[in-house]
Amino acid sequence: MSVVDCVFVAVAGSPGQVAEWLGEIAGCEVMAVDGEAVRMRVRAATVDEWLGVVAQPNGYVEADPEPDDVQAMDPYGIEIQVRGGRREEVLHTESRLIFDKLVAARPELPMLLLHNLETLVAAHLPEAGTHTFDQSITPDGPDIDVWRPWVVS
Repeated sequence: MSVVDCVFVAVAGSPGQVAEWLGEIAGCEVMAVDGEAVRMRVRAATVDEWLGVVAQPNGYVEADPEPDDVQAMDPYGIEIQVRGGRREEVLHTESRLIFDKLVAARPELPMLLLHNLETLVAAHLPEAGTHTFDQSITPDGPDIDVWRPWVVS
């Protein structure tokens, strides 16, 4: 099974603009542009490995979801996928480092960090700061009371 971590960014900009930030902020190198998706790579900070990074429109957005279908990432326009690492723990560590670098460089933008689209790890809201969820919660409706204060509404 392929594991992917995602940073969702609430921004009206294009994936190309976000890819530029990723180059400046995290050292990502553009490898290819595939439609609206910008495929990059970045050298891991904690191990001697390369990671794949893709900036693309958020394909999980539901404009008017039913109450049971609401997800924390619905209002976030851009998805940044991070893949690779020989071990899942490396991927999670590296994804958190990328998230933290983006938050530090662009604190005016709301962001979410998810592990494998199943676990909401952290959220940043400009007016509230950055919150790390200390329990395993999903980005889905059943956990909305936990994540709602930290997510763009």
